[in-house]
Amino acid sequence: MDNLSSFYYTLANPLAQAGADVVLYDLRGHGFSERPQTGYRVSDSVADLAALLTALGIDGPVHLVGNSYGGTVALSFATTYPDQVASMVLIEAHVPLPGWGRQMATTIRNIRSYRTEEEWDQWMAESRKNANFVAAGTEMTERTTFITDLEATEPIKEPDLRGLTQPVHAVYGQHSDVIHHAQLLDRLLPHYTLTVLPDVDHWLITKTAATLRTIVLDWFAVEPIATQAAAW
Repeated sequence: MDNLSSFYYTLANPLAQAGADVVLYDLRGHGFSERPQTGYRVSDSVADLAALLTALGIDGPVHLVGNSYGGTVALSFATTYPDQVASMVLIEAHVPLPGWGRQMATTIRNIRSYRTEEEWDQWMAESRKNANFVAAGTEMTERTTFITDLEATEPIKEPDLRGLTQPVHAVYGQHSDVIHHAQLLDRLLPHYTLTVLPDVDHWLITKTAATLRTIVLDWFAVEPIATQAAAW
């Protein structure tokens, strides 16, 4: 239930000041984007990104910066439109190989069980942001085909990942629950750099924003940013 503000307040402005033409957008169903009843497969997110670049007159190649599910979209976009991607920075990215969609759907279904109802009520009462987070999540999971679309997502084939020639820098937290994806990418991607940040979990973009800024700026100091950088 994140939105583009996570990038706006952390990475986007420093990248723009370094010379990148930075494009931020809310994914379908996120933030201020429309939340249609259907269309939540990864392939739909890839098609949305392709349409966005076309609408903006950006004919690539672009540098993609993706956080969590955004990393899933970046990898899927790169395997679908390899000529349109210059490089990728993947922050806590999920790799949609066989079984990923079912696993994600199960995790989302079980989110409510992670806390008691009293704990949820207390958490929502702490701030309007928390209450909005729960409301948006409830709408996505109960009033759209989001979960069933996740389950129906076509996985990326390993040969397609092995065929990616773009440089990729992945950043994961030492205590992340998806760090096994980092190891999987290390096995599959031919031009891969991995940074594991100590003593942090999945929420790098909020908990280690300053460190992430340094990593991303250093990466683009090596990878020219004369082309556009699309981040979400």
